[in-house]
Amino acid sequence: MTRPSTDTVWEWLDAVPDPEIPVISVVDLGIVRGVAWRGETLEVAVTPTYSGCPATSVIALDIETALRDRGIADVAVTRQLSPAWTTDWLSEKGRAKLEDYGIAPPRPAGGPERCPLCHGVDLHRISRFGSTPCKAQWRCADCLEPFDYFKCL
Repeated sequence: MTRPSTDTVWEWLDAVPDPEIPVISVVDLGIVRGVAWRGETLEVAVTPTYSGCPATSVIALDIETALRDRGIADVAVTRQLSPAWTTDWLSEKGRAKLEDYGIAPPRPAGGPERCPLCHGVDLHRISRFGSTPCKAQWRCADCLEPFDYFKCL
């Protein structure tokens, strides 16, 4: 097999879903920090969304599996903790996918701009904690539906 370019590898990684929010890729989530060939080994650096994220090992395994399925025999997924991940690293495409999925994307102002379900703006926080530690639970007074808000980190 001819060694694929790092651009090609980035495209492949863009098809690897986040295990907790499967509509967004690990690339759109912004946790893949680098891809480089070191001799015959493909190194992929990943920054977890937070240091205790339970999905980190699953993400590493999913990345390794996706790349091995593409014919890369020697893959090393490394954890890069500095700089710490921030929601600023989410791609615009990823933010749109979150909203389409029913999760309000993060905003620096501290809360969702609108309901991802009906786009209403009369919103109320139910809890600082949602379905995962990186999300909070909100409710829309217009459609009366609860929804997750991806917290700014």
